[in-house]
Amino acid sequence: MTETCVILDIGGVLEITPETGWVRRWEKRLELPPGTVHERMRDVWRAGSVGTISEREVQEQVAVRLGLDAHQREAFMADLWAEYLGTPNEDLIDYVRGLQGHCRLGILSNSFVGARERETTLYHFDELVEQIVYSHEIGIEKPDLRAFEAACASLNVRPENCLFIDDVAVNVEAAQVAGMQAHLFEDNARTITRIAAHLDAGPLVPRCVPLA
Repeated sequence: MTETCVILDIGGVLEITPETGWVRRWEKRLELPPGTVHERMRDVWRAGSVGTISEREVQEQVAVRLGLDAHQREAFMADLWAEYLGTPNEDLIDYVRGLQGHCRLGILSNSFVGARERETTLYHFDELVEQIVYSHEIGIEKPDLRAFEAACASLNVRPENCLFIDDVAVNVEAAQVAGMQAHLFEDNARTITRIAAHLDAGPLVPRCVPLA
């Protein structure tokens, strides 16, 4: 198999994740001022994204900080995951599935504790690509350069042979700083065209420097 590689983000790329307004609905239901939920939960959201808190502890903190009973807590978390998981970007997923065996495939995602289990059950990303690197499992989020290094290391590929695709410009820029090729996801058509061009170009061959 060629060492040419494609690494993709999940949310906003492989998943279609529009805002659902669930947070504001809960603030209205609980008669809280706008912004209160994120203000009270900011450190918990951060901890969940880098894996320093368990899913059970997230649920406990949600209940304590927002004053929710057990039923409300379950409904709140269901709304959180409904927006987080969105719906599958079927056309892009089908295209990537067709690349299996033609290039190395990976995922690099800023994530939240519990994401792997849910995305595996719903979307089977573990069957789509060879390696999935989640921020909550490595303790590092994009655009930290170490996240891109971890993704390349997981596939044992050189960054210059990798095309990274993300819907956030700062992450695309960071991937380029890390030595990768990168593409800002805006729609499927342009993304598929960019992937095809990357594969047509093939892997870069290291230059041999003659000894003096």
